[in-house]
Amino acid sequence: MQTWRTGGEDSVAVKMSVELPLWRALAAYRVLTCGYAVALYVHAYGGLRHPLPGGVYMGVLVVWTFATLGLLRNAERCTPPFLVADLVVAVTGVLLTSVVDAPARIESGAFTLPSIWTAGAVLAWAIKGGWRWAAPAASVVAAADLVERGTASPETLHNLVLVWIAAIAIGYVVEVARASERTLARALQIEAATRERERLARDIHDNVLQVLAMVQRRGDQAGGEAAELGRLAGEQEVALRSLVSGTPPPEPAGGGGPSAPCGPADLRPLLSRYASGRVTVSAPGTPVPLDPPAAAELAAAVGAALDNVRRHAGERAHAWILLEDEPDAVLVTVRDDGPGIPAGRLAAAAEEGRLGVAQSIRGRLRDLGGDAELLSVPGQGTEVELRLPKAARPRHPAPPRTPAPRRPALADAAPPRPDGAEPGADDGDVRAGAAVSPADPADSRPDGAEPGAGPGQAASGGDGARAGVVPGGRPGRGVPPPAR
Repeated sequence: MQTWRTGGEDSVAVKMSVELPLWRALAAYRVLTCGYAVALYVHAYGGLRHPLPGGVYMGVLVVWTFATLGLLRNAERCTPPFLVADLVVAVTGVLLTSVVDAPARIESGAFTLPSIWTAGAVLAWAIKGGWRWAAPAASVVAAADLVERGTASPETLHNLVLVWIAAIAIGYVVEVARASERTLARALQIEAATRERERLARDIHDNVLQVLAMVQRRGDQAGGEAAELGRLAGEQEVALRSLVSGTPPPEPAGGGGPSAPCGPADLRPLLSRYASGRVTVSAPGTPVPLDPPAAAELAAAVGAALDNVRRHAGERAHAWILLEDEPDAVLVTVRDDGPGIPAGRLAAAAEEGRLGVAQSIRGRLRDLGGDAELLSVPGQGTEVELRLPKAARPRHPAPPRTPAPRRPALADAAPPRPDGAEPGADDGDVRAGAAVSPADPADSRPDGAEPGAGPGQAASGGDGARAGVVPGGRPGRGVPPPAR
């Protein structure tokens, strides 16, 4: 089984190299302060009231310090459970001091059992989560120290304020460093993408554009069908120049061409054009509005998936397209009954420069803010699921459908429509891949639906496949899945 998934957000995986010196310094600090705490304990051993519990704690502190050095290599290893346990060890040592040490020594300002090792526990919180994590940890240690001392002496307050400010400052510096490194990584990515775009633009200008321009000139000179080929080559040259330069194509000089739609576009007609004898399209009976550029890109991703079916699944492979309008997303599923994708084939194709899946499918969905998921089992077909969250598209209401005009009398009937539907019929009464005959409504419909069935209840595609649209407009699961 081979699967991949790409997320909608263009996240950047950045290894925070600026944090590594901080973690190393913290590990060294903990080792040194642990040794310092042990030395203080040995020096004060004769004046302690209960030295045995103190000795047990110091042994635990030494073992804990050296056993957790591996967790202080980076932020991933330093997990919240470890931070909580580390803070518990520090607070326990502070509170245990009032039991182990003599009251006179405590009142005179003697060190606690962990001594300045406690600050290392607070600094770990600061490096891991920034100042927002450091402030609560420092406050917990300060409260424990006040309980152990019994009184808030000026010296105690001074030390607590120093620890609190140091933890907050280090946490803030870590947050600023993280933000700066993310910004630098993003800038490097943009610079690399710009250089690659410029390189491709040079190569295309020196090769492809020159060939298209030559085809246009030769076609105009030859005339006839060659002139039409030349015209198409000229259009593609203009489109390709606009693509590599990142500028929109120029508008026609006359300005009389059809204007781009200003409202949402229905995704169903864009997918219905893929219907054929071996491709079945199933869609809701109600419009699925999308922003026109997003709808075009999503339909192009579906076309790329069907191209892979035609190229790799064989001539006899069937494909099914299922469009679903979910409450929070638009979901398009493309399935086939081909041989599937061998393990490792997608990675090998990307290394060979074949970017049909990597760019045509995953890249389009990533740019739209959606995600694509592929599931393939060798010998059991392939399924591609394209999901576009509704938050990633403009929330414009669907354009109201104009009610169909009253059918005129037979003598005044309008000429037949080019799509084969009855004059005055709704657009939803025509299914993709088959023409609707203007026969008597009582006769059987050519799409296999019952007489009088509503718009959108017939499947797109041939071979007599039914869409399985259930009442309410949601496509049912009547599309036969590929053999698994």
